[in-house]
Amino acid sequence: MLGLKMATDPRWVNIAAMDLEEILSDHAWCEQKAATFGISLISKFSDVTDIVLAVSPVVAEEWSHFRKVLRELERRNLRLLPQRKDAYVAGLHAIEKKGGSRAQVLVEKLLICALIEARSCERFRLLSLHIEDDQLKKFYHDFMVSEAGHYRLFIDLAEKHLPKDKVRHRWSDMLESEAQLLETFHYQPGRIH
Repeated sequence: MLGLKMATDPRWVNIAAMDLEEILSDHAWCEQKAATFGISLISKFSDVTDIVLAVSPVVAEEWSHFRKVLRELERRNLRLLPQRKDAYVAGLHAIEKKGGSRAQVLVEKLLICALIEARSCERFRLLSLHIEDDQLKKFYHDFMVSEAGHYRLFIDLAEKHLPKDKVRHRWSDMLESEAQLLETFHYQPGRIH
């Protein structure tokens, strides 16, 4: 469904689970950044009604996810660790085409969002299937379902602003670039991406 060209090795879960304080903190910051990016998208494209109407609920949901992860940290007597730079997201922004028409700029941003949501969905699925903690299996299953919906929403929005064949071609290119980007990464404990 997600179309990702490179699957995450399921053993990533073992690495991620080595330090729950770190993985939950990183997850919380991912949700915060998603909410912030959604606000930025609405601000930049405030005259594009379908973007404002579709992305506003996503912002609210991402912020509620941030709060949900904070509650999980608190429930486990863990603290929110400082935010770290996300090299994966920075790498995706580096493949974003700059310039072009306003619609092209919007579609690039929507596809970057879709890619982040797709990869998060894939990682949350792995956690929901393979992490040993049964409570976290359910926790991450719920996040997986949500991220899948966000991924689909961003693709659908992109296809409203440029012809589907152009969006699909660009999406295919981005999937290839994302796979190449992942080849340069080593799985790190405590990182969602």
